[in-house]
Parts: sequence; structure tokens; C-alpha cells
Amino acid sequence: MPEFIFHNPTRIVFGKDTIKYIGAELKRDGRKKILLLAGGGSIKDNGVYEKVTKSLKDNNIEWIEHWGIRPNPVLSKAYEILQSIKGKEIDACLAVGGGSVIDTAKSIAAGYYLNDIWDAYDRKIEILRALPIYTILTISATGSEMNQFAVLTNESLKRKWNIASDFLYPRVSIIDPLVQMSLPWTQTVNGAIDAVAHIMEYYFTGTSELTTMSIDEALMKSIIAMTDRLMSSPNDYTARANLAWSATLALNGLSGAGLKDGDWTSHWIEHALSANYPDIAHGAGLGVIFPAWIKYMKSYNVVTFSTWAKNVWGTIDVDEAVNKMKEKIKKWGHPVSLEELAVPENMFEQIALNTLEIGHVGAFKEMEKEDIISILKLAA
Repeated sequence: MPEFIFHNPTRIVFGKDTIKYIGAELKRDGRKKILLLAGGGSIKDNGVYEKVTKSLKDNNIEWIEHWGIRPNPVLSKAYEILQSIKGKEIDACLAVGGGSVIDTAKSIAAGYYLNDIWDAYDRKIEILRALPIYTILTISATGSEMNQFAVLTNESLKRKWNIASDFLYPRVSIIDPLVQMSLPWTQTVNGAIDAVAHIMEYYFTGTSELTTMSIDEALMKSIIAMTDRLMSSPNDYTARANLAWSATLALNGLSGAGLKDGDWTSHWIEHALSANYPDIAHGAGLGVIFPAWIKYMKSYNVVTFSTWAKNVWGTIDVDEAVNKMKEKIKKWGHPVSLEELAVPENMFEQIALNTLEIGHVGAFKEMEKEDIISILKLAA
């Protein structure tokens, strides 16, 4: 195995009825006034908001609220919130929601000390400081509750890019699987696909890193099995809890230990796709793009692709494994083609060019426009 550094400072509080601890966690760290961020209001319907605010009140934590963070979060919303808190004394950000809310919180935490947070996304500056970040996870998908990454879309440029910094690891994340029991089925599936995709981005570059690769295979199989269980038994707490924990482990550093930086081509293509079509959920886009990428790239690391086919899908043939993967996604009620997502072929070149705007794309080979168009055609 090559040398690597594994570092994750996030404290996880996991289990039933754990939201009530957020106030004590903030108080223990000396926080007095926080920014509370949320999405469209579902946390008021499922009781999460009431639990959070009670815990804050009980621990004498003041807060300012901002709502309306949407799926595929956008830069303009981060700007709006940053402008509204300018000059106000805030000593932490609390994200209550899924990856979109957490990523926006990370952008605001860093942007609080910058002239323009997009300069960090545009690789013009390095993030060297951020407000402390705390999260209460309501949708398991992105792993943002336990990693140093964030993604936002610049709507005017149609660029869905990411930032990364050790200052963006949440200090504490609370994961109560009970609050995810009421999620719409489509959000559960989007999360499961996203989590599996995170694992595969690392896994396929592996060769002799058998410990990490075995962990990755177990995580993929757990996510698939638990999603199947939830499809037939939506109130299965054990399945929900295992899915939630697997999704967190999928992108907290563990799944990539020793696998260098992985190959994130599928994610960059999907980012370009949903930057142009913001109503396409990230997980739905990955469920279409990733099988096509596997077919296109399978000859670049034959042994590992074949091992994935055998150990995850029970076949020695990679194409058959891809078909099984697509059949599973179909069974879950999700699209497996760009046609189903209403993305026409005349947009493929635009999506390819948009993908390459971020710079170098691909680990096995540096992707060119024609490579990405070929992948999109396989996904059509």
C-alpha cells in the first residue's frame, strides 16, 4: 500500500433521540450565538426544529435563522445569507438538514472571513479560517456531515464546483436515523446512489489496497441491501440506521484510505449536468452517469473492475454487473438514462465543455471532450 494520512476530527453523536444534545455540545465548546441554517421547512413538520430550538434555549444559546436552502444549493443564496449576517457577532454555524444545507453552511463559515467565497471555489484563494460548523443530519447522502468538502452552483456561470479545507470539518454532527423515517422514497434512493458513487470513485483506482477495498465492498453491499429493505419496510429502523452510517463512512476518508485521490470523473460530469439542469437531483444524475463511466473505463483496471463485479454483484462479467446495477436502480424507481432525465443529445457537447472548465478531469486518463461525450452517449 502507498503511504497515506487519515485524519477526521468530527465528533459523531449517533442514534435515536440524540438531537436534544446539540445545545450541550455547543455550550461545551463555548458557543453563545449561532447561525441556524435550514431548507424548505420539513424540519418543522417532523419535529426536528422544535427539538433543536428547545435544546438551544435550555443551554442559553442564541441563534439567527435563515431558511430556503434548496437541493443543488446555489451561490446566490450563500451571498444573500452572508450579506445579512455581515457585522453580526456569530461564533458558529449550525446546519439542520441534508448535504445541501451543510454545504451552504460550510460556504458561509468560510465566506464569513473572505471578500468573496467564490474565489475559493475558483481556486484563487485557500481557505485558512472558518466559523466552527455543527450539523444535524436529516438526509444521509453526501457525507458532508463528516468531511471537509462542500459543493455549490454558480448559477450565472453554470459551474457546480467544490471546495475543500481542513477548516470545514464539522466539529460535531448528530445523526438520528429516526428523523429520516419520513423521507420521501426518492430522497432515500438519491442518497443511497450518491453514497455508493462516493465509494466507487475511490474503489476502482485500487489494486493492492485490500483492506480499504474490502471495507468499500462491504459498504456498497450494505447500502444496497438496506435500501432494498427500506423499499419493502419503510419503518425498518435497523435498515435506516445502517444506511445512514454507511453513507457517512462512504466519504469521511475511510473509503479512500490508501487509494490516493480516486477518480471523480462521474461526479464532475454529473455536476456539469445538474448545473445545466438544476432540477436533476445529484443522486439521480449519478445513477445515470456512473454505469456509463464503468463501461467506458473498464479496460483501464481490469482486475479491480472484475473484482467489483464478482464481490458486489455476483458475476464475473463487468457488463453484466453494470446491467445488474441499472436493474437495481430501476427497481428502486429511478432513471437509468439521460432520455428519462429529458437531457437531449444536442446538449452533450455543452455538458462536456462545462465538465472540463474545472481543469484536469480523470485519474486513469485525462478526459477530453470526446471522452465525456462518449460517456454521455453510453448514458443516453
